[in-house]
Amino acid sequence: MSVKDSIEANHHAAAQRSTMVSVCVNLLLSLAQIIVGVFARSQALLSDGVHSLSDLISDFVVLFASQQSRKGPDDDHPYGHRRFENAASFFLGLLLLAVGVGMLWTAVVKFRNPGAIPRVHVAALWVASVALVAKELLFRYMLAVARRVRSSMLAANAWHARSDAASSLVAAVGIVGSLLGYPILDPVAALIVGVMVTRMGAKFAWAALNDLMDRAADEDEVAAIRETLAAMPGIAGFHDLRTRKMGDMIAVDVHLEVNAGLSLVEAHDISTAVQRVLVEKHPVLNVMTHIDPVHEPAPGEMNVYRHEHRLNLSS
Repeated sequence: MSVKDSIEANHHAAAQRSTMVSVCVNLLLSLAQIIVGVFARSQALLSDGVHSLSDLISDFVVLFASQQSRKGPDDDHPYGHRRFENAASFFLGLLLLAVGVGMLWTAVVKFRNPGAIPRVHVAALWVASVALVAKELLFRYMLAVARRVRSSMLAANAWHARSDAASSLVAAVGIVGSLLGYPILDPVAALIVGVMVTRMGAKFAWAALNDLMDRAADEDEVAAIRETLAAMPGIAGFHDLRTRKMGDMIAVDVHLEVNAGLSLVEAHDISTAVQRVLVEKHPVLNVMTHIDPVHEPAPGEMNVYRHEHRLNLSS
């Protein structure tokens, strides 16, 4: 096993552990919130419990996608299965969006008959407070793992937990208002939670959809790849550098300019070295290179060939 394969295996194990922790937390919280929400007659707590239940579903999606994305290339997927993660992120975004719309609808129904809104029990406040603390701690833990393994899918799941923490805070405020004699604040809190969840779902779904449409890597990563290419020996220059996301990895296409006097074998060795270094130093899955021969100019002489070559490329 190569060093990169070993690192990837460790990252996968860390991702699995963090997701299983999230499964346990979300299972306990969703059961507590829904059961207590029913008996304490709190719509805000019930909405928060449904949100926790959606987190539980998203955890299982993450576990499934994480397993599938590790599969190697086959006849139908010559570039591997990395985009299972992008598809999973898109599904998680749609799931959040659907949950948020459902919360909004339930809250609107309550507003149609405000006189029928019951006073909540104080037990709802205790459960909402515990959920708030648990979700915030879970978010910080999962985000730290996501940053360490550089996984956008785990980051999306972590922010899903943060949205739950925020919704628990809003639910707690609504419950306090209801306990103080303002029962209308409970569905108001549920409405605010629904808006937050809907907005976050739309954001995640849009970002994942862009990744599925071959969005380029972020500017910092592209700049780092450019620095690595510029420092490679044997390269006179490079152009037409293009990147696209494959899960949390990057596919790179680039034209390398090499001395026209080099043999085919020497030019191939330079290309191979570039591919190896990019894969080792960056989260690069695949590198496609094209060799462009350029004539080395004499001292003080303009490289007309390269100038004309670039003009042709841009025309």
